[in-house]
Amino acid sequence: MTTQHDEFHTGRRVLVTGGNGYLGSWLTARLLQSGERVRVTLRSPDREAGLRSALARAGADDGDLEIALASLTSADGWAAAVAGCDVVHHVATPMIQPTDPAEVVVPARDGALHVLRAAREAGVRRVVLTSSFAAVGYTPKPVRDYTEDDWTDPETPGLPAYPMAKTVAERAAWDFVEQYADAPELVSLNPTFILGPALTAEARSSLQLVQGLASGHLTTVPKQRFGLVDVRDVAAAHVAAMDVSEAAGRRYLLLADGPSLTYREVARLVHEAASTSATVTEAPGEEPTALTIHNDRAKAELAFRPRPVGETIAETVASLRELGLIG
Repeated sequence: MTTQHDEFHTGRRVLVTGGNGYLGSWLTARLLQSGERVRVTLRSPDREAGLRSALARAGADDGDLEIALASLTSADGWAAAVAGCDVVHHVATPMIQPTDPAEVVVPARDGALHVLRAAREAGVRRVVLTSSFAAVGYTPKPVRDYTEDDWTDPETPGLPAYPMAKTVAERAAWDFVEQYADAPELVSLNPTFILGPALTAEARSSLQLVQGLASGHLTTVPKQRFGLVDVRDVAAAHVAAMDVSEAAGRRYLLLADGPSLTYREVARLVHEAASTSATVTEAPGEEPTALTIHNDRAKAELAFRPRPVGETIAETVASLRELGLIG
């Protein structure tokens, strides 16, 4: 494995889209702590104070932080956001539960293309995209064994809006860089279900599961099996993916080692960490079949070293308690 880390790691300008989110705030903190000059895109200036508070919780000095305003739904602002940047981390994604899938698919796809077009015009060297296992393994196959060669088919009957959006957006990104010889290098990170400590002062996305289980409010869970990964390990993979030469043009599945988990198993770990006697029942349905997801490529090429699931869940509960989000 070769890397240009020493050559490039000299206080260059790096952009993080959606840097005030769950993953984006951890990534922004890691970059600042590594000596990078970080610019973050926000949809509204009202979100800046929350971001700076999150960075303070991580112990990051925000003196080199810049704020740019841009939205996934518009091309406005992206040229200024990427100007002078060596690397762009495209983390931002719509996180809503729509009645019409297009409400998520269109901004996810168009947002990725807004970022890539602006990056190409500005001469950005590399774009690291936060995609998802949702773009890899949500189309049924006889044996549920997944590598980076697998793709979710957006035409899969009954496919929910989120995996459809992540698949369409990632496909659009690869199509873009294949179309233009002068496009930035593209790396796609495809994490499974993300947990881990929160820096933001509200429970968002996957953290709502832990909040509901720890508080005892969530008492019924679906019969489903999935992989899990620590948010800090995903942030570390983003940092590594900036400079590993072999990563250009590659996808990387990110998840903790060990067998995949059911919601019931996650609930047990949350209840243990929260010292609660709460219990859950599984919703009716078929038992989930075995699921294998491979993280070998990330380990070999990005030096990915995931935390154990039990540690991630325990520290997620502790952080939610510290933030006052659970009792």
